Amino acid sequence: MVIKDLIVDIAKALVDYPEEVHVTEVEGERTTVLELRVAKTDLGKVIGKQGQTARAMRTVLSAAATKIGKRAVLEILE
Repeated sequence: MVIKDLIVDIAKALVDYPEEVHVTEVEGERTTVLELRVAKTDLGKVIGKQGQTARAMRTVLSAAATKIGKRAVLEILE
């Protein structure tokens, strides 16, 4: 899916260990949940100060999903 690739590309650009970036897509009836996993040392980089980076990623994801007529949510897992 296009939005999954978008999140993978953004996350890989932020982290020190891009090979550790994994995104799992969980399809629901109305919403797609994207679960992002990164190396423990990179977790702070993906979340950002006071969650600003994570919030920005969610905003971009929401805009991209809306454009293709879907709803998507990003969860950052440890």
